[in-house]
Amino acid sequence: MTFRPTTLERAYQLAREGRCRTVGDIKIQLKIEGYERIRESLYGGTLNAALRELCREHYAAPAEADGPAEAEGPA
Repeated sequence: MTFRPTTLERAYQLAREGRCRTVGDIKIQLKIEGYERIRESLYGGTLNAALRELCREHYAAPAEADGPAEAEGPA
């Protein structure tokens, strides 16, 4: 039997993975993954501050496929 993490557990996982920049990003990803009652599960200033801090510490912006835009100027 496969166990699915609770909404709160998954929110912390997402914050630590480095793909979510904000708590809003976490909520969007939870919705995509089929979680329900997200707003109720992630309610509270202390919880949101903790998730925000984890997002700030772990966020890694996606690498650009073509490189920086400045490199595409006339030679």
